Amino acid sequence: MRIGSWKVNIRNIIMAICLVVFLLSCKDHKEESQLFSYHGKYPDESAENITITVSDSGKVSFVVSTPILNSYSSDSIPYTDCPEGITIVSYTEWGEKQAIITADYAAYENNSIYRASKNVVIHDVIKGDTLETEEIIWDQRTRTIYSNVLVKQKKADGSINYGDGFTADERFTKYTIIHPRGEMSGFDF
Repeated sequence: MRIGSWKVNIRNIIMAICLVVFLLSCKDHKEESQLFSYHGKYPDESAENITITVSDSGKVSFVVSTPILNSYSSDSIPYTDCPEGITIVSYTEWGEKQAIITADYAAYENNSIYRASKNVVIHDVIKGDTLETEEIIWDQRTRTIYSNVLVKQKKADGSINYGDGFTADERFTKYTIIHPRGEMSGFDF
């Protein structure tokens, strides 16, 4: 091997490595840009794969998890949202799972009001009932969850009911369907 060709090969190898590094860095930058931009808005703060445990007197009350959590403070009304969905698990005072809430979108409007929307499903683990709706609101001040839109209730016995909304306590231990209609047993009255 001649010294001149050896220098050319080293130069080509170094250029190839630089090109690969450049292409990979551009790819990562593009993915990061897509990750933190939602509908043309850029959050002031953003975090991935978040799990928040809420406890009271050392006992877990709720576990909230989301793939993306964004905070916007530059708008006229600051807010936080979860554009890729949210899962909330509530627990009884004895540490048993009470309910699991999932939604494709959630937002906190900095005034104790949480909204979950798009394919909202609430599963009462203890009773076996499931509620499906397009929006729920959790008012932290009154400690209630409610909805004013169409609700589909699937009972553990397989019966299905509909309503114009519902109200519930924040752990979803008790709830009432507004204007219920559908299949009801005598025990529902």
